[in-house]
Amino acid sequence: MPDPVKFDFATMNRDVIKEFRANQGKVGGAFADQPLLILHHVGAKTGIRRLSPLATLEDEGRIFVFASKGGSDTHPDWYRNLLADPHVTVELGTEVFTATASVVTGEKRAEIYAKQAALHPQFGDYQRSAKRLIPVVELIPDRRG
Repeated sequence: MPDPVKFDFATMNRDVIKEFRANQGKVGGAFADQPLLILHHVGAKTGIRRLSPLATLEDEGRIFVFASKGGSDTHPDWYRNLLADPHVTVELGTEVFTATASVVTGEKRAEIYAKQAALHPQFGDYQRSAKRLIPVVELIPDRRG
């Protein structure tokens, strides 16, 4: 992953979202083997609806996302937005549902992050390079299916 400070996340995100929607939730390139979802959230300062494609881990029927920002030392905007308003919409494959975001802490956070890093080693790299603990967020569906 290029230097997260200089990388144009907005352009990358637009391209990934377009590909995700055109291919029923599948993308290629650097994310070909990474399960993704699109998170709809509201800007904490602007009130503008935003979309963020995020790496996801489904574990025992639960859905988790990771505020890694490519190992940057700052939290991604979407994470700060969820702290202000945890009510979100999720696109997962061809499914769309509303959910509530909940930050996972302590041992459970460590366990989930370790699972993600074992499946996708770049997440271990992200945590080693970041000067912060990368948050893990569970997306709890309001109704699903």
